[in-house]
Parts: sequence; structure tokens; C-alpha cells
Amino acid sequence: MQTLLLLATAVMPLLAEVSEAEEHGFGLNFNILETNLINLAIIITVLVYFGRGFIGKALVERRSRIETAIREAERRKQEAAAALADQQQKLAQAQSEAARIRTEAEQRAQAARAAILSQTEQDIQRMRDSAAQDVASQEERIIRELRQRTVARAIERVEARLKSELNDGAKHQLVDRSIAMLGGS
Repeated sequence: MQTLLLLATAVMPLLAEVSEAEEHGFGLNFNILETNLINLAIIITVLVYFGRGFIGKALVERRSRIETAIREAERRKQEAAAALADQQQKLAQAQSEAARIRTEAEQRAQAARAAILSQTEQDIQRMRDSAAQDVASQEERIIRELRQRTVARAIERVEARLKSELNDGAKHQLVDRSIAMLGGS
């Protein structure tokens, strides 16, 4: 309705010119602005009259597509919110599981550390005992060697002294005494 009023107000001055042209006779209007206004008014009137149904359908279809897109977006938003809540719950569970695993690992590490320290102390004590035994056996071996050398030297000296100091009579007397001791025992 408003469009028709606009058209009527635009056409009124043109009608006045047409009546003026009739008075002067037939002529061509070379004023581009005036002729374009008439053409535009005609085109707009035709579009409004014939295009109502087409434009109405297009607007209804567009509106329904927009409403469908909005509903779909809201549905996806709700799904995303549900998925986010689910993932946050899983994250919280994973974090608590990680904390539990970390605690267990720390406890196992402490137990392993204590076991290693205990084993190390036992190994050190074994090594000390083994070293003490080695030292004792070395001492015994050295003492035995020293005794053997001392006895060997003492025998050598006694033999040398006996050879130089013993004569045949003393030798006979020594042999007889040794036989008597062996036979008398």
C-alpha cells in the first residue's frame, strides 16, 4: 500500500507534464530522470503484483532453512557440551589414576631403595669378612713359611755344628741314646 502511494506521488508531476504536452502537441521527452522514474514505477508495480508469491515462497523457504540450521546448531551445541562434560570427567579420572600410580611408584621406589641399601650393607659385610679371612690366611701362611725357614736354618746350623764338633765316639754315644729312647718308649 505504501508503495502505491509512492508511485502515485511520483506519477502526479508526470501527468501534469503530459497534459502540458497535449497542449503543445506530440513530442519526445528527452529528460532522462523523468523517463527513468516512470519506468521504475512500472517495473516496481509489476514486481509487487507478480512477485508477491515468488518472493513470499523464497522468504518462507529461507526462514525454514534458517530455523533448521539454528535447531541443528543448538543440537550440536548440546552434544558438544555433553561430550565436553564426559571428557572432563575422563580427564579427572585419568588425573586421579595418575596420582595413584605415582604414589604406588614412589612406595615401590622406597621399598627398592631400602632393599638395595640392605643388600649393599650385607655385601659390604661379606667383603669385610672375606678380606679378614684372606688377611688371616695370609698371616698363617707367612708365619708357617717363616717357621719352616727358621726350622730349616736351625737344622742347617745344627748339622753344621754337629759335623764340626762331633767325633766318632760322640756319634756312637748319640746313636745309642736315641735307640734306647726309641726302644724304651
